[in-house]
Amino acid sequence: MTSIESTVQETDLSLESFISPAVKTTDYQQTRLRFTSHYEENIEALGKILKRLAGMNLPGKEHVENYLRHLTRRNRKPKTLYSRYGAIVLFLGMIRDNGKTLLEEISRKDVEAFIEHEQDRGNKITTIRTKLVSVQAFLRYLVEEEIISPNIFSRRIRLQLPDRLPRAMAPEDLQKFLSVIRDTRDRAMIMLLLRTGMRIGELLSTKVTDVHIKEKRIEIYEGEKNRLGRVVYLSADALSALRKWLKERDAWEEYLIYSPSGKADTMSYSTARLIFHKYIAKACLAHKGYSLHALRHTFATELLNAGMRLECLQVVLGHRSIEETRRYAQLTDKTREEEYFTAMSKIERGNKNDDDRHDHELEAILETEKLLAQYREELSEHH
Repeated sequence: MTSIESTVQETDLSLESFISPAVKTTDYQQTRLRFTSHYEENIEALGKILKRLAGMNLPGKEHVENYLRHLTRRNRKPKTLYSRYGAIVLFLGMIRDNGKTLLEEISRKDVEAFIEHEQDRGNKITTIRTKLVSVQAFLRYLVEEEIISPNIFSRRIRLQLPDRLPRAMAPEDLQKFLSVIRDTRDRAMIMLLLRTGMRIGELLSTKVTDVHIKEKRIEIYEGEKNRLGRVVYLSADALSALRKWLKERDAWEEYLIYSPSGKADTMSYSTARLIFHKYIAKACLAHKGYSLHALRHTFATELLNAGMRLECLQVVLGHRSIEETRRYAQLTDKTREEEYFTAMSKIERGNKNDDDRHDHELEAILETEKLLAQYREELSEHH
């Protein structure tokens, strides 16, 4: 029995109940195999989580298990399962420590206390918000199951987040950064991120079979952040870097970008991040505070500056809402920038003209006073 089969048996889940019926068309076979693998990963992650949960003393533990199974049936990613599980355990642990033993006793004040509890732990507002979303999703499930009262959502709890603009790399910094990358794999990875706008998780999950050199495109079957699939395109410089890497890479490796250590099928995010920061430091840009995600921001900024419409960029970036894409327009609105400097130029010219007019008026007054003084002198001489 394989590890996955044993996990399925332990968690009382059937893999067949998750897999959609086979598609006869061969064009879709690759997609089916890919998502079958995802279902297996989900079930395996659930099994590990339930083993941890079994050893914990938490109120309503059986409802937590039912909720996690519910998420698995909805094909949520292992990352989502772990995230929801972690937040729920923290929340219920606080409930337990406050003397409550039943989920029915949970109130809105408990949710507010959880926020304060996480603030006291020194967590950032973005981290707290992520945990709050997970806790509220669990509570909504409990409301649907008629375990707790819907009054807990009588008023919405919102955390005010700073509306930061995306940060792109300055053109001169980007040139310095690219000039120090010599390794073939690393250059291919960086150029793909920079020219396709892929999230790092999407690139690291890309298989060689997802890449279509002749069509100059890469198929992303499942978006990293919102599971929204899309197609991205390869520019000439990205294609050149990719072709060099394809000639050097191990043909037996399934994933396009991988670590040479052989310890895992794919490169980890932390390894990719270390590679990025190694070249940032080599280019003497460490003080600028650039992150790996800045390559995606740079991609979007450059396309908007080059005239791409927001609607097109939205699809390429894989945004569900155009409002997400519109944030880049705040950063790159050349029309607004030009109008500002045109208006300011008029203001500055107007002030200068006013200053010149005042100077002429002052000169005229001084000249008049000088003539009056001469006239008074002449009068005094005659008298």
